[in-house]
Amino acid sequence: MKKISFVIPCYRSEQTIGHVVAEIDGKMQEMKDFEYEIVLVNDCSPDHTKNALWDLCQEKSSGNGVRRAISFAKNFGQHSALMAGLRASSGDYVVCLDDDGQTPADEVDKLIAKLEEGFDAVYAKYEHKHHSVFRNLGSKVNELMTRVMLGKPKELFISSYFAVRRFVVEDMIKYENSYPYVIGLVLRSTKSITNVVVSHRDREQGSSGYTLKKLLGLWFNGFTAFSVKPLRIATAIGSFCAIAGFLYGIYTVIKWFINPDVPMGFSSTMSAIVFFGGMIMLMLGLIGEYVGRIYISLNNSPQYVIRETINVEKGKNDATEKKL
Repeated sequence: MKKISFVIPCYRSEQTIGHVVAEIDGKMQEMKDFEYEIVLVNDCSPDHTKNALWDLCQEKSSGNGVRRAISFAKNFGQHSALMAGLRASSGDYVVCLDDDGQTPADEVDKLIAKLEEGFDAVYAKYEHKHHSVFRNLGSKVNELMTRVMLGKPKELFISSYFAVRRFVVEDMIKYENSYPYVIGLVLRSTKSITNVVVSHRDREQGSSGYTLKKLLGLWFNGFTAFSVKPLRIATAIGSFCAIAGFLYGIYTVIKWFINPDVPMGFSSTMSAIVFFGGMIMLMLGLIGEYVGRIYISLNNSPQYVIRETINVEKGKNDATEKKL
C-alpha cells in the first residue's frame, strides 16, 4: 500500500484544525488503497493551537492514520513550517494544505489521481476563490512574480494546496538555508506539474495571517533566493540610464552650440541628479539584499527551531534539529 502524508502548517487554528483532521480521516476511509499520516506544525501560534494539536495526536484516529505534531520555539512563517513538515513526513505522496478549512481535504483524491497518472506535482486550482480583495491581489502579484522571476509556466496556477511525489520532497528538503520558498523548490525540482480543479470554501473563523509586510517578505524570498533576474534587470536599467544620461549630455552640448544665450536650467539639472541618484540607491539596495541574505546564510541562521514534538520519529527529528 502506498502512503500519503498530509502536511498542515498551523497558526491561530485551534478552532478549525480539528475539522480539517476529521475531514481527512473521513476521506481516507474511502481511499482504502492508501495508508496515511497527518503532520501538524504549530508555527508558535499565540493562541491554544499547540494544545489542540497535542490533543489530536493523543486521540484515536477514526481511520488508519498516524498523527504527528511539531511545535516551533518562535514564529518562522508558513514556508518554514512546510519544510519542517516535509522533513517529518514519510509518505510516497505528500499533500500540503491549509489549516483553516478553505482547502477541501475531501477532494484530495483528485490530486492523488493526477500523481497516479504520472505527474510529479499537482496544484489545486480554484474556479471561485473565497479570499478577500487584499489576498486576491497578493495572489496575482505572487503569480506574476513566480512567472517572471522563477520561470513558472503561464498556464500553471499556484496555490497552497498541492501534492508531490516522494523524490520531489527529498530534493526539496536538501535546501537548508534561511528563507525557504516552497514554490521555488518545487519548480526547480521538476517540470512535470499540472493543475486539478477543486472547490474553495469560505474561511470558517478569523482572517488570514498574511499581512502586507509578510507578503512582501514572501515575494522577496522568492526572487532573491531562487533567481538572479533582479540583478540582471538592475544591470539593464542601469545601462539604460547611463545611455540616456550620455545622450542627454550630447543634446545639451548641441543645444548650447545652437543657442549659447539660453540658460541650461537649474531644474533640469536637479531632476537628472535626483533621478540617477535614486536609481543608483535602488540598485545598491537590491545588491545589498542579496549580500545580506548570503551573510545570514553563512551565519547558519535556522529555517526553524523545534521546541517539542509528539509521535515524530526520534532519529529523524534529532537530525533535523541539529541541522536546522
